[in-house]
Amino acid sequence: MTPTSTYRLQITPDFRLQDAAALVDYLDALGVGAIYLSPVLTSTTGSGHGYDVTDPTTIDPQRGGEDGWRELVSAARGKGLGIVVDIVPNHLGIAKAWENPAWWSVLAHGQDSDYADWFDIDWSAPRITVPVLGSPDDLDRLELSDDLRELRFYEHRFPVAEGTAQPGDSPREVHQRQHYELIPGSQGNDLLTHRRFFTVATLAGLRVEDPAVFDATHERVLRMVREDGIEGLRIDHPDGLRDPRGYFARLRELCPEQWLIAEKILEHAEPVPDWAMDGTSGYDAMTEVNQVFVDSSAEDFFTRDYLERTGDELDVEQHILVGKRWMAQTMFGAEMRRILDALDLADLSREDAARAMQEVAARMEFYRSYLPEDDRALTAALGNTRHDLPELGPVLDVLEAQLLDGRNEAALRFQQFTGAVMAKGVEDTAWYRANRFVALNEVGGHPQGFGIDLNTFHRAMERRELVLPRSMTALSTHDTKRGEDVRARLAALAELPEQWAAFADVFQARTSIPEPTFAHLLAQTLAGVGPVERQRLHDYAVKAMREAGLATNWIEPDAGFETAVHQAIDAAYDDEALAQAWHELQRVLTPLGHWNSLSQKLVQLTMPGIPDVYQGTEIWDDSLVDPDNRRAVHFDQLRQLLDTDSSDPLDPAYKQKLVRTVLTLRRERPELFTGYRPVVASGLAAGHLLGFERSGLVALATRLPHRLQNLGGWQDTTIDLDGEWVEQLGQQRVGGRIGLGQLMDHSPVAVLVRA
Repeated sequence: MTPTSTYRLQITPDFRLQDAAALVDYLDALGVGAIYLSPVLTSTTGSGHGYDVTDPTTIDPQRGGEDGWRELVSAARGKGLGIVVDIVPNHLGIAKAWENPAWWSVLAHGQDSDYADWFDIDWSAPRITVPVLGSPDDLDRLELSDDLRELRFYEHRFPVAEGTAQPGDSPREVHQRQHYELIPGSQGNDLLTHRRFFTVATLAGLRVEDPAVFDATHERVLRMVREDGIEGLRIDHPDGLRDPRGYFARLRELCPEQWLIAEKILEHAEPVPDWAMDGTSGYDAMTEVNQVFVDSSAEDFFTRDYLERTGDELDVEQHILVGKRWMAQTMFGAEMRRILDALDLADLSREDAARAMQEVAARMEFYRSYLPEDDRALTAALGNTRHDLPELGPVLDVLEAQLLDGRNEAALRFQQFTGAVMAKGVEDTAWYRANRFVALNEVGGHPQGFGIDLNTFHRAMERRELVLPRSMTALSTHDTKRGEDVRARLAALAELPEQWAAFADVFQARTSIPEPTFAHLLAQTLAGVGPVERQRLHDYAVKAMREAGLATNWIEPDAGFETAVHQAIDAAYDDEALAQAWHELQRVLTPLGHWNSLSQKLVQLTMPGIPDVYQGTEIWDDSLVDPDNRRAVHFDQLRQLLDTDSSDPLDPAYKQKLVRTVLTLRRERPELFTGYRPVVASGLAAGHLLGFERSGLVALATRLPHRLQNLGGWQDTTIDLDGEWVEQLGQQRVGGRIGLGQLMDHSPVAVLVRA
């Protein structure tokens, strides 16, 4: 039941399942194979993303409920479109305890709750900790409901165990008798008693390794499979699970025909786990496409320019090590406590053991190990820690065998710990600090590299066709740091070192951001996104500078530094000299960015795998990190554009036309999209063509368009085609030896199908 393509929709309280149903005719006309939905099970009231499910047995009423689900299924089936649903097995949302029946029961009854086995809770602790207070003194602000059944703290509500409250008791006294303890939020990282998603205490880890918990939390999803015949499932954050391999084996047993995709972020050279799935959610493909459109010859310039402007002498690997170590040492005390409790420490102090494991986690090349089948990443991290910090050798002598033992509780928890350290230390820290060239600072990205050549790309595609032919490919998601066209513009920036330097000089002269690496990130962000709505950049900057954590952070924001950043953003719009420099850069960068955008889109849509189009990215996309990339999409405008047969590659309708053309071919002629063979050009500009043939389809894309312009265009560059072919965007018939100047004089892309 593998779809020919997917189109990701963010289902929210403002864009409900009924709205998705009304969009089916547009998606059908666009050529989409399956509608790919964000989580639709009942989640926390007001949740804009749905990953904080509170009741996994029902469809979310605020997202349209059961009626909306039936309406969408009916509409999709009426047009022959499939449905793929994003599910969240790792955790449930508990921010509003009263909305989560299972969590409410656990708070009320402790280990005697029927749901006690659902959650990964440290039952050796005296009570379940709930980090919701501002300070310990806030216990005096608790209120007891008139019926003595609830404790309340401002808008928060918590159950009172039966028989623990009598008339006249103070709220503090009643609180002392509960199975839970309300604590300050600042203490959560160290005192939390339940496993969480990364550092989010309001997302409580589930024990889906328990068959009964799996069955209970997947009942509604499996009914979608059995009764509605949905085509596929995207599995959120499997690296958080205790046993991902076992989870996918069980899921495949129950969904034998469905397309199963894991949100598995592969690090550089990491093999795909041998799970019962069809592939990943596409970040690995995104990295391959991103890199091939970056001019590798610009690396020395951008390295030198970054060092001169920022003084940052750390390379990317050093930034990763620093970021991961910082996270491991400061944000995961509760997780470390549970690992330590499960270890036989012999004569080791807990402090020494903790430090050693933090250093090992910081050196994990991949998110986690997969014991007992695969311990290579952990073995390498242990060896590198011994090499870098020989004084920890005696400590590791005690710990190593235990951490490599797939039956050991500490080893199983350490695997979950390293994944969280990787995500928070790299994507949410180092990628906001190592700012040499931020187009490469992407989820699953590898910014230590600076572009790849055509041969490397083609080898990756041949391997993808062999190993991951049904894996999802993506250019934008709800989690990417920058939208696909922002990255496309930044890739063009690599071809414009002089123009970048001129803009960066003015930016430095007209702004006063005290921390230079963030100033560099902001300047490149301005270049990549262009003059969008000012408030969007202000909102982005708040998240970016606090995630970087160098001059301000989420816990203790530095008002002076943040003011300087916001003043710099305003200066880009209001300061005449800076605004003019920004405009001049955009004038050169924008058309090149559009050409890169079309080229990378064609490659992603036609390369081996199943392409996803993230909502709204069938036209130009200037999104930044969430929540910016989850903004409402103006589908009415997209419908109108669909009737436009544009021939102008700078027109957003042309990108939509490209998407429609390829998705329709995928749906109507799927046999074209098998196999992979590089198409190699001859001539002066041969290196500017990224071309390949599938089975009766040839995709041709331009790379490094500015350098191509400087060459004088394609000139004598040709390709050889056997037989007659039809170019699908302009309906030109070609064959034999074809000059690229003839075929691609008006557009950076061409899609050829054998006549």
